[in-house]
This record gives sequence, C-alpha cells and structure tokens, in this order.
Amino acid sequence: MRRSTSRNRTARRVRRSQVRSVNRTRSPRQRGRTQPLPAAAYHRRCRGDEDREAFNAPEVWHEPAGEGSLRFVVQPPGKGYLHPVTVEDVEQRIALLPRRFTREIEVIQFSGMTRKRSLFPCYGLQWGPNVYLYPIEDSYTEFYVRPPTPQQRIEANMYGGRWIPDGGCWRLEWTPETIRDFYLNNVLIHEIGHVLDNRNSSFEARERYANWFAIEYGYRTSRGRR
Repeated sequence: MRRSTSRNRTARRVRRSQVRSVNRTRSPRQRGRTQPLPAAAYHRRCRGDEDREAFNAPEVWHEPAGEGSLRFVVQPPGKGYLHPVTVEDVEQRIALLPRRFTREIEVIQFSGMTRKRSLFPCYGLQWGPNVYLYPIEDSYTEFYVRPPTPQQRIEANMYGGRWIPDGGCWRLEWTPETIRDFYLNNVLIHEIGHVLDNRNSSFEARERYANWFAIEYGYRTSRGRR
C-alpha cells in the first residue's frame, strides 16, 4: 500500500531509468504473460521502499466531507485484472471492527488498473479518511524479477500466498480464497490503521502502527487468536 501521512498523499515514485530497467528484465520466457515486477513492487505492492522518488499515477482523490457516513465507489478493474473482494465482503468485514475504528472512514474506493499504475501497482492506499483498494491480476499470479525478502515470504505465507522461483524470476501465487483473506484481513485493515493514526508523522512510525493494527485486528482476530 503506498501510504500518505496525515491527509497528504505520499505515493512513492520511481525514477524513469528504473522503470526502463524493469522493462528490459523481461526474458523470452515471460513474453506473452504478465510483465514481471521488481521486488520493490511488493508490498502494497511496495512497502518499505521509501528511498524512491514518488511515483504518482493519476487517482480520484475524494476530499474529506466530514459527513460521518461511509460510501463505496467501484471502478472497473481493467483488462486482465479483477477486484478480489466485493463491496459486501468489505461491509461485512468492517462490521466486525469496533465502531470507534470505522466511524472516521468516508470513502472506500475499488480503483481500476491503469497502464501507469501497473508499473508499480498497489494493493491498497490511504488518503485522509479514505481507503483505496486496487485490483489483482486475474490469473492470481504476480511475477517479480527479484526474490522476496524473508519478511515478504512470511507475510504472504500467513495468508496462503506462495512464492515460487521461476527461471530467474519469482512468482507469487494466490487463489481466490487466499487473496480474499489477504485483502480483508491485511490490506483493508492496514489502511484503516493509517486512517486512525493521528499520532505518528514519519513513514516508518506510521508503517509500524499500521502493521501492528493489521496483525492485531486483522490476522489475529480473523483466526480467533485474541
């Protein structure tokens, strides 16, 4: 999830030279399939990669309204992509959270994939009181040019994702059930944690809080471990 601090976006950018280098990494084995992404593209799909220039694909930013009600915006996912959860899924998951955690959320948007966004895609993003959820490849398989970090392996495994080496690249494989679990009990809850975090200002501190919130109120709660 590329994050924003307070009510300002901090969608991270990548240098043009880095984007070009990603395009050059495609081998003959990848022709005709999804473009492999750099390792930095995972988690959201790019967490903890703060040293890059902001890479800001166009988005519909909903200004805070202060009305105290939640609404959903659903965009088509885009060719080759799908939304792994539905509005009903999200409504039901939010209903399981204490009201004090959800009353500030104004918009949850299911955004579509664009060409620019696909270079360094997100799973989710927070801006002010709003949460954005992004689509996943309709093959349920993501391709990366570098191996995952130990933490990335652990997190994907927690929700049933499988990292598999593939001829110099890496695949991250999901099923409809595991990616749904990941979005509802990690991505969504992580972003809600950002909405609630009015205390921290640095990227690292905000990520620590959102990670803790997602584990405590997403993963552990969904597994009955509280």
